[in-house]
Amino acid sequence: MKIQFPNIAIVGTGAMGRGIAQIAAQAGSQVFLLDASPGAADAARAALQEQWNKLVAKGRIEADQATALTARLHPVKTAADLAACDLVVEAIVERLDAKQALFVELEGVVRADAVLATNTSSLSVTAIGAVLKRPERLAGFHFFNPVPLMKVVEVIAGLKTDPAICTALAAYAKEMGHTPVQAQDTPGFIVNHAGRGFGTEALRIVGEGVADFATIDRILRDQVGFKLGPFELMDLTALDVSHPVMESIYRQYYDEPRFRPSVITAQRLAGGVVGKKVGEGFYRYVEGTAQVPAEAPAPVVNDIPPVWVSPRASRRAELYQLLKDLGATIETGQSPSPQAITLVAPLGFDVTTVAVVERLDPARTIGIDMLIDDAATKRRVLATNPATRVDIRNAAHALFARDGKAVSVIRDSGGFVTQRVVATIVNIASDICQQGICTPKDLETAVTLGLGYPLGPLAMGDRWGPTNILEVLFNMQTVYGDTRYRPSPWLRRRGAIGLSLSHVEED
Repeated sequence: MKIQFPNIAIVGTGAMGRGIAQIAAQAGSQVFLLDASPGAADAARAALQEQWNKLVAKGRIEADQATALTARLHPVKTAADLAACDLVVEAIVERLDAKQALFVELEGVVRADAVLATNTSSLSVTAIGAVLKRPERLAGFHFFNPVPLMKVVEVIAGLKTDPAICTALAAYAKEMGHTPVQAQDTPGFIVNHAGRGFGTEALRIVGEGVADFATIDRILRDQVGFKLGPFELMDLTALDVSHPVMESIYRQYYDEPRFRPSVITAQRLAGGVVGKKVGEGFYRYVEGTAQVPAEAPAPVVNDIPPVWVSPRASRRAELYQLLKDLGATIETGQSPSPQAITLVAPLGFDVTTVAVVERLDPARTIGIDMLIDDAATKRRVLATNPATRVDIRNAAHALFARDGKAVSVIRDSGGFVTQRVVATIVNIASDICQQGICTPKDLETAVTLGLGYPLGPLAMGDRWGPTNILEVLFNMQTVYGDTRYRPSPWLRRRGAIGLSLSHVEED
């Protein structure tokens, strides 16, 4: 079977280069390996041979297949040995000057019709190609680590890239068993750009003293369905990788507030507390296992006061039904009695502001997050304000834990953890669509495959209500007075009609 690029080269044989070489060989290409470090290309070939032999031992491939795959790998010594290649993929150090120098050398060696591709994750494809005589044949071809398992690849067009090059690379990605998504050359492309909302907003939340790392991770796993919480994820990727990406995208977007990095990660990076690979990050690791602090049990309260629900509470009818199911005594008067737990369920506003605006007694007022239908979550989240009495907090906690569902109690802030993180994710994704960086369809595909989110960001917005997301953002912008929560024009225009692909024209 004829494939798009029969002979390809991988320059740089670290983890990324090896992964690309593996899937290229499995697609049927002859793969030439080049690395500036003596012996590195041979070591990469040996490591891949061992990987295929392990698959043989597990019965996943035949022995003769492993032999044939290894025979497709050809370590070489110099760039001149790549003259016959149809495609050269660069996977070297993430430095603009180094990449430019390599491609200038390659341009003087390879055929005129050969395609040049960079696996850069954060540098401008246009800037890399600016030193070339023929920048139209250079494109971004960004894979994710580990390459064989992460089934998405970003195909990035620089300002002068020939569209036919991107078409050919996308076809080759499919031949390698990956899903291509096409992006314009902007900071972070699709995945690293869309991923800014998850970790950066979680860092802001912990920096405000709202909750600790473990509580935020629990909330986002149990309420939204993320496989890993943001701090678990940063420990896995390591801060020496993730923090520079935060800084790079922030600076490339000329200090756009919504991408602002955190002093928390900067300090931890400086101290070498970067994550699982060194045994200590946001969590401490013993034999590779995170030592997560135990969650405090729900308090035991014998006599739970009656509950009065604010008429402005979100999902008020559902909240009433939940209270009935939990066996609460519910007050229905125009105002709460002096004994009642006063329950509010704001979107974007802090509990303190709601208590003041609605003229409620702050000492008896507590908030509950109702952005997501309670039946769809594994955890309930309550928020106190600075004046909430301890007995009221404990009574509310005990009440909402009656049916065995986990309950987290956090400190007051503008918006709950889930509201803030989800709204930021949806807003950044909407801005990607606004800028025309990619199609909505490719955005959803890139995020679900590249970041492992339970839903694409536009689907998240639709599931939990675009107008609710907009309300959270508008109210948070009011609370914080910060443009980082300014809603995207794309989100504002489509908020009333839905964001999901069935409703969105790919303009």
